[in-house]
Amino acid sequence: MNLNDLQQLPSLDALIKAIGERNMTPGWLRRERPIMTEEMRSAFVPAHWRYVEAKAAMQAAGRLIGTDLAERRNFVMRNPIPGNDYATLRTLICAYQSILPGEQARTHRHSSHALRVILESRGSYSVVDGHKHPMESGDIVLTPGWCWHGHGHDGAEQAYWFDGLDVPLTQLLEPMFFEEHPAGFAPITQTGAESPFRFPWAETQRRLAAASADEFFGRTIALAAPTMPTITLKVHGWDAGWRNRPYRHSANTIHAVMQGRGSSTIGGQRFDWEFGDTLAIPAWTRIEHHAKEPSVLFAMSDENLLRWAHYYRFDV
Repeated sequence: MNLNDLQQLPSLDALIKAIGERNMTPGWLRRERPIMTEEMRSAFVPAHWRYVEAKAAMQAAGRLIGTDLAERRNFVMRNPIPGNDYATLRTLICAYQSILPGEQARTHRHSSHALRVILESRGSYSVVDGHKHPMESGDIVLTPGWCWHGHGHDGAEQAYWFDGLDVPLTQLLEPMFFEEHPAGFAPITQTGAESPFRFPWAETQRRLAAASADEFFGRTIALAAPTMPTITLKVHGWDAGWRNRPYRHSANTIHAVMQGRGSSTIGGQRFDWEFGDTLAIPAWTRIEHHAKEPSVLFAMSDENLLRWAHYYRFDV
């Protein structure tokens, strides 16, 4: 078909067919999934994972597979929507991970930013760009993108933690790179408990005790991670009986329960949670929390990224 034939097409159907053959589509057509909507709609659903179940499975994995076959012995928390095989929410992924006494996980690096919330550990450690520091219960440990990182365990009991990464966002934007360290285990150049990659549990508790509360989030502290701008890190402290004023916002949020017990109603679904559990809260989903006993919840989200792009919205 020449240009004149294209200009003289006899009908709209013929025009749509012709431009379709040229990998174009009319913007005015109604689509099953509209390009524009009056308000955002997440394809992901609220979800809850129980730590007691994951811990039992990690104990089984500790018997059944070694780090020689599984570089990271972990269980990814997959959001239960059709066609999804790994993402926890649109931009975030989380997993439960474990390491046995005496083990080491080989050093690697990747584009995606990562973090760990240490649930149960005495004697495990992380090595980030040569800096070896502890990973004790309650610690929050960072691995900024493209930093060499590995970990090991000098303690006597199996260690467990929560992993969080922005892998789905990296995949959406496409700049994914991954590399294993040529030496297998990177050399340690510095050792010390104080590290820009570690937020100790005692310090988190001290800051929470001094923090002021609001009606939506309770007592809240922010964890500064300037080299991980796509992930917002916060910790919330709630007294026994505390309830928030319900809200929704445009950020995807994942909670890991660091202490306490309570319930959350997310998009009309109630989830009863306790220590170690994980909650996935899709963007623009109404959130109600109730702490049944003094509780501390870690939160990771894409809020900072949305604020930077002027996409962030908050609604009551």
